[in-house]
Amino acid sequence: MDFKTEVTRLINEFLLTRPDLFLIDLKISASSDITVILDGDNGVSLQDCLDASRAVEFNLDREVHDFGLQVMSSGLSEPLESPRQFRKNIGRTLDIVLTDDSKIEGELVHVDDEKITIRLAYRRPKLVGKGKEDVVEDKDISYSEIKKALVAIKF
Repeated sequence: MDFKTEVTRLINEFLLTRPDLFLIDLKISASSDITVILDGDNGVSLQDCLDASRAVEFNLDREVHDFGLQVMSSGLSEPLESPRQFRKNIGRTLDIVLTDDSKIEGELVHVDDEKITIRLAYRRPKLVGKGKEDVVEDKDISYSEIKKALVAIKF
């Protein structure tokens, strides 16, 4: 079994014991530096990262294959990628770049396996008469239309 397959198997076995956690990314460099990025339905603690690290490190033989290992949680600066990540951020404001490079900011109100729903709030010219009116509308966006989605950080 090659090195990447073995590391993938070990991470997946660990995740079977922790259904609240899920893999965001697994990278192995040419120099065998392993980077594991995890997320969880209720966040990821330091202990979760330690447990995942031990699940890999204690089951690989450094005499056979020398490696470096880093396990971390997905941060706020990381884009959302899976429906599970979107689901845990319902109620938060997202900054979304669509595949046509247009940008949308709105509150995430619904998530399913094909799309997300964003609540947009903006002002537009009145349809009748002068002035502007406040508009709130929900917009469905399929995952295939999303180039990048980040949780907006508000201060």
